[in-house]
Amino acid sequence: MESEITASAVDLPPPRQAAEALAMQVACADVGADADAWSVGGARLHSRLLLGTSRYPSPQALEQAAAASAAQVFTVGLRRLQPESGGGQAFWQRVRALGGRLLPNTAGCHDAQQAVNLARMARELFATHWIKLEVIGDDYSLQPDPFGTLEAARVLAAEGFAVFAYTTDDLVLARRLLDAGVAAVMPWAAPIGSGRGPQNLQALRTLRERLPDAVLICDAGLGRPSHAAQVMEIGFDAVLLNTAVAESADPVRMAAAFAAAVRAGRDGWRAGIMPERDTAQASTPTVGIPFWHEAGAQPASQPSPAGS
Repeated sequence: MESEITASAVDLPPPRQAAEALAMQVACADVGADADAWSVGGARLHSRLLLGTSRYPSPQALEQAAAASAAQVFTVGLRRLQPESGGGQAFWQRVRALGGRLLPNTAGCHDAQQAVNLARMARELFATHWIKLEVIGDDYSLQPDPFGTLEAARVLAAEGFAVFAYTTDDLVLARRLLDAGVAAVMPWAAPIGSGRGPQNLQALRTLRERLPDAVLICDAGLGRPSHAAQVMEIGFDAVLLNTAVAESADPVRMAAAFAAAVRAGRDGWRAGIMPERDTAQASTPTVGIPFWHEAGAQPASQPSPAGS
């Protein structure tokens, strides 16, 4: 099965020069990134942007956006393309040719057993033990089913999968998933594809504060580069996004913008962001106050008061 879906990058048209130029800008801006490399699922990565592969206006747009993003991990959905019947093989070939690591996902599953079965299929198709676990509990909001997610996570972790668990921002559930052995907890910022950005930044901040050693990847709901910077500024390890790039007017430029925002947010976190205050505090507190006022002295050139 594996030999049927493997393709060489030479079979595909190369990204355009614009995408290559943007990728070069990303690489140049990432000088010294090795010192901030991170590990997840047994892999050491430099990019903290994970990119989805659906909804792009063309295969070429996907290739160019992937290059501009400098992403090293690409997610692929299995259920919607029916790999069990041989569907979507041309798409699989293009995704594999992007390079980097593939993170198959179980999008579209509504119970734990469906997700487990699909994860096992993904391991055979792509020869990877990585899986992004999605068990959806509500079709309207696409909110994860916490019970089905935890059940499937326990089974898959026990079978040796590196489970990237898509979940809400619930702290207790995140702890249970970590106890089950997942490689990464992936809380949403907002419903999938909504583009609203972090709806409860304090809850995400709490996850980071209470789970300091966990790999946390913000997944779903990010719409703007500034949204990605926000979650990186509070200490998240990475972000995963798809629609915000794929459905933008210029996916290549947007991919580069998100890459820059992720780096900026991460740098802000590492630098140590100043605390917020309820009141103003002048950065130069003595502006407008004569130096002799603070010293309790009179200037030498000022005449003495009458009668002294």
